Amino acid sequence: MKEFNLKISTPAGDLYSGEAVSLTVRGTEGSLGILAGHIPFVTVLRPSKCHFILPDNTIRTFECGAGLLLVEKELVTVLSSEIKMAE
Repeated sequence: MKEFNLKISTPAGDLYSGEAVSLTVRGTEGSLGILAGHIPFVTVLRPSKCHFILPDNTIRTFECGAGLLLVEKELVTVLSSEIKMAE
């Protein structure tokens, strides 16, 4: 699968910044799946369990509070005041 740049951030700093092949989050209208080449948009995120897949097929899970998802041509950004990465 094609890769995209992903940044997961809180006001305290970046919790992840690197390549991913997919991202799954929960927006106001339901679950969203993001892949490379997705159309740019901005949406509100609801608190939920989210995950992304790394290029080596490792799945990383995180708990996300309310926030924003910003999908741009070169970067996908998850912004939230509360994010807890699973170990």
